[in-house]
Order: sequence, then structure tokens, then C-alpha cells
Amino acid sequence: MTKNSKILACLLTLLSTPVLASSNTITSLAQHSYWLQLGHYRSAVLSDWKSEVDDNAFFIAKNGKKDPLAELNATVDAFNGKGLTAKETQQIICRFPARFNWLKTKIENNWGELDCPEMQQWQTTIDPAGMTLVFPTAFMNNPSSMFGHTLLRIDAKDQTRNKELVAFAVNFAAQPDMQDNAATYAFKGLVGSYPGLFTLMPYYRKVREYNDLESRDIWEYRLNLTPEEVDKVLLHLWELQSADFDYYFIDENCSYQLLALLQLAKEDLDLTSQFSMQAIPSDTVAALRDSQLLQEPNYRAAFGTKLYHYSEQLTDHDLIVAREVMQGAELDSTDYTPEQQAAILEMAYEWLNFEFYDQALNREEIAPQLTKLLIKRSKIKLPSPLSQPLQPEVSPEKGHASSRFGIAYTGSNHYQDRVSVAYRMAYHDLLDQSAGFIPGAQISFLDIEASVDKHANSRVEKLYLIDAMSLAVDNRIFDSWAWNLRIGYDRQADTTKQSGHWFTQGGYGKSLGDPNHLQTYLLGSFALNAGDITNDTLEVGLGAEFGAIWQVNSVNKIALTGNVMYLIDSDIDYHSQIDLGWNWSFERNWALRSHLKYQQWRENDSQFKINLYHYF
Repeated sequence: MTKNSKILACLLTLLSTPVLASSNTITSLAQHSYWLQLGHYRSAVLSDWKSEVDDNAFFIAKNGKKDPLAELNATVDAFNGKGLTAKETQQIICRFPARFNWLKTKIENNWGELDCPEMQQWQTTIDPAGMTLVFPTAFMNNPSSMFGHTLLRIDAKDQTRNKELVAFAVNFAAQPDMQDNAATYAFKGLVGSYPGLFTLMPYYRKVREYNDLESRDIWEYRLNLTPEEVDKVLLHLWELQSADFDYYFIDENCSYQLLALLQLAKEDLDLTSQFSMQAIPSDTVAALRDSQLLQEPNYRAAFGTKLYHYSEQLTDHDLIVAREVMQGAELDSTDYTPEQQAAILEMAYEWLNFEFYDQALNREEIAPQLTKLLIKRSKIKLPSPLSQPLQPEVSPEKGHASSRFGIAYTGSNHYQDRVSVAYRMAYHDLLDQSAGFIPGAQISFLDIEASVDKHANSRVEKLYLIDAMSLAVDNRIFDSWAWNLRIGYDRQADTTKQSGHWFTQGGYGKSLGDPNHLQTYLLGSFALNAGDITNDTLEVGLGAEFGAIWQVNSVNKIALTGNVMYLIDSDIDYHSQIDLGWNWSFERNWALRSHLKYQQWRENDSQFKINLYHYF
């Protein structure tokens, strides 16, 4: 063997065996992406690293939260039994099985195989064979769910579609103080004042909560993970069973922490680094798709979705009869065909069952009525005449991305023309392309626009902290209310310039029509106004907000919106605005939008504005 051959053989030997646990090796491993993911470390401002885990019990080293090298040294020492009894060593190995299995392949050691009866019993109970990502769509009445939610379902080895409901689900959620009101809850969620925990529970409980009680459609994506990769994820979940994290609605939320858990499936998988500012659930689902981890989804229609779909198959008369039967009236079989009787009885049963959950009705009173309806229906020997809702053509991860950048040109008949740039952190407004989003719902969070005129005078045009609107439609079976909330800053027409206007505005009212075609709304509105436009005094406005939104086709929308607000204790009687907008989504993440707007406060002004938007 030549000298070069001997050197090559030595190198190959070194590369094919576990590396020695020298100080250099440990230092290098401490910067390994997988070790950093196991400790949930991210680069920090005041230190090189900081773990997102906020529970000291998760770390073996005293300074392990901010020092991955110290944590690695302490972990290796503990696994080697340094200063510990055999029992204590075994306890700490079973406390951190994912660390143990990974380090066992990276450093020279004489460690045995994992022998943790309690954990192995836990694995036997779960009986994992695969995982499914579950995405319940947005719930506008809860600040923590306004962008949607994600959780995991652990699919057992003998699981079928019928057994899915008894599978286990992995959920990460904030643990709020139940005494907090809605405003406190929203504030604490934004600033990370609630702890967030992983919990394991039967999947049917989450389906009941989201599908039935909150009436949210659910999308289920089977993940492309091998059984070995599923085991890696579960071993780390075992390590996190009592660890808590500060929960932030915008970034370190349910969807972000699920990605942090899932990326432990593979050593080269990085799912979280792209979410440094915000983690919108639909974006995190798209990140899994881009990593080739998603299979085609299953769709589980919400209780409300199914009930509305059933009602659309009944005539007005039959629906009135179904309502009467639901309330205890007898169905006269001589007046209807067997198919009509079956449809009316099924509608009555589903309607009563929906109100039982929605209105938290008395079980002892409702259960006998439901049983009676089922018995009557079972006597009609026909299959169900009612069809099930179809799966929407576009699933949530195929909609436009949630952040938006735009450039615009604005022409005015009273002020200087301006060029502007705009940025919106998240996530969807009523003129954006609807595919993949809830029809008739809008949430714009941190929407800012700045402009410059031909004399290079720059200024902030608007800063909307939140602009939310829920246009739940009033129809034959749902007595729904629409609402909106808007907090921020914009500019209004003043005598010599457009003056700044700080405001908080909310409205409540009704919406009619079909969000997928033509929808209208009318809201009673209340506002608090301040800033230059009110001469820095606080002025109260009362009035109305109205609009009509026409979904021309899948890529074009036209909206006519406006408001009239009477001002109390002001030198101006009222102000008003009307806006005609058209949005053309010529690509999934590109849109051209134009506005014709009339604005009146201390002066009248008409504007034309054209925007080019990119979603990312």
C-alpha cells in the first residue's frame, strides 16, 4: 500500500465511524443544525443563541437556554453518567430520548439501546404509522384563530377512514387566564404573555370543537414521512411533554411550533427559518408543500357548511315544514313523496343537532327529540336524498401568500399626485383573490403605505394596525350578524392639504347575498377620531357603512363601498367616503387593483389610484 493509499484509508475509516467526542467535535456538534433544532435555539440580539423553550427543566446545563455548547456538554456528561448514579443516568436518558438517539450516532460511546418502559408504553398506546397535518380554517370570533390553526393527527397502524376520529392529535395552544376579557386576551396574545404547551388528545375532540362547535371546515394532509421519521418526531414530542413556550399570536404560534417539531423528522429539514416575523397557518402549510411533505388533502366540511348545503336542496315550503318538525310537529306523510319525507326528516334532525351544539341547548330535552327523528327516518327505506358538500377546488395552501408589497400611483383633483409603496404583514382583504380563503372575511394586519410627490415631499398615507371584517350572510337557516373593526391612521380631505386622522371604528349589522357571487352589507358604525383633521381633539362619529362585492369570475372582483358618519361636537356636521374598486388577480401572487374614490371632510376630493401588488 502506498503512502497516499494509507492516508486515504485512514480518512475513509474516520468518516465511516462515529467521530471521537473531543472538544473540537463537541464544539462542532453544538453548532449542528439538528442539535440547534433539538434545543429550539434561534439567533438572538443580546446573545448568540436563545432557546424558544421557556421552561428551565428542559435544560440540563444552568445556562443551557442561551448556550447550546454548554447544554451539549452537560447532555453528553449526563448520558455518560458523570457524577450520577446508574438510576439517575437512566432517568435522564429517558427524559431526552431524541437527543440520546442522535448523539449516539455522532460521538464515540458505549451507550446501550433506549430502555424506557414508560415511554415505550406510550408509543405502544399511540401505535404510530404516519402523521396527518390538520388545518381548521379561520374562526373570526377568536383572536387566536383569525388566521386559522394547525395541529397533527397521529395515524395508527390499523387506521382506516372510519377510525380516524379515535386517533390521537397533537395540539399546541396558548393557556390563557380564563378571567381575561377579549381585549386583554388579544393584547396578551400579541405580546407573548400566555404560556403555550403541546398536548395529546383524541382527535374526535378537536373535530367536535372545530367542525361542530365553531363550524370551521377542516383540511387533512397526510404527511410524506416514513415510520422511522415519525418515531423521531414523537421522541422529541416526549421531550416536550412538560416544556412551555411563550405563545405569540403572530409568530411563535401553533403553526410555527408544529413546524419546529416536524423538522426533527429529518436531519436536513429546515421548516422554521423562513418564518422570522410571522407564521400564518396557510403559509406554514405551503412551506410543508414546498418541502414535498404533503399529499393531496381530505376535506371535512363544517357542520354549518353541511347544514347550509342541505337547506339549498329543499324548497321554501319543505324547509318551513322541516323547521316545524324540528320543533315537534308531526309530518303528514300523505302530503309528500317518500323522498320528500326523508329529506325533511334528515334536515330537521341536522338542524336540531346544529342548534343543540351552537346554542348549548339542554341535552335531556333535545336528545329524546333527536332520537324520535332518527326513528321516523329509519322507517323510510330509502337512501339519503341529500347530497354532501363538494370539496372546494382550491385548498388553503394554494391561495395567495399572506404578506403583500405594492406600488401605486394616485391622481387627485385637489392635491398633488403621488407615488407610493405599501406593505401588509398579513393576510387577506375582501378584494384579494378568494380562492383558498373564507368568503366574506377580511383580516389586514399591519398595513402601511408611504408616498412621495413630485417635489420629493414624503409622508405616511396610512397605517392600519388591524382592519377586520366578518360578513356572515343572513339566509334561510342562519340569523347571522356582520361586523367590522378598524384601528389606525389615514389621511382625509382638509382645506389646504390632506390631514392626518387617527381613528378607532367599529360596525355591526347585516349582510345578504352569496359571498361567492354578489354580497351586500349594511352596518351601523361608531368611531373615535383624532389628529390634525379634528384639530387634535377627540371627536365621536355615528353613522353607517355599506357595500356590495361582486365576484365577477375567479380572478376579477369589483366592490362599491362607502360610509357616512355624523360628527358630534364638531365644527363639521359629517364626513363621507365612497370607493369603487376593481381587482384583477392575473397570477396567484400578483394583482392589479384600481380605485375611484370620493372623499369629503373639510374639503371634497376625487381620486384615481392604480396599484400593483405582489404577495409573498
